[in-house]
Amino acid sequence: MPTVSIPNLADVLAWVANLPGALQTALLGASQDLAGALQQDVQDKLSGEVLEVRTGTLRDSISNSVDASDSGTVGTVFVDGDAPYAAIQEYGGTTKAHIIEAVNAKALSFSMNGKQSFFTRVNHPGSNIPERSYLRSSLDDMRDDILSGFADAASGLNNQ
Repeated sequence: MPTVSIPNLADVLAWVANLPGALQTALLGASQDLAGALQQDVQDKLSGEVLEVRTGTLRDSISNSVDASDSGTVGTVFVDGDAPYAAIQEYGGTTKAHIIEAVNAKALSFSMNGKQSFFTRVNHPGSNIPERSYLRSSLDDMRDDILSGFADAASGLNNQ
């Protein structure tokens, strides 16, 4: 009967036993790096590429988190703040006609036809907001980088 000899068998078995933990650690690190890069891409789009900056509230409300558990690692980039218009900018939509009234001042101020005008209330006719994707388009733009980032993290285990 032939015999097989594996040099460094103990090292090989130790590497195989450590593989699940090492893979989870590598993927967690890749997830954190990629979520940060995706967040930055979204914020870049909200710095003039997709939307003009007025106050920076939407751009500054973009955040990321990475959660790891026994079932996997999940990286999320999301709007975390007081930007009620975030969804309508991402997906588009319409607003109904409504009245806008002065709340924190005695009057609303508008510049119309080169003149400053003041009103206590105005009738807003509603708006049709086009889609200006910043989240989904960033994810689509980075899809290949994300896939290769995870592949690189997993293949790096061969060198350990």
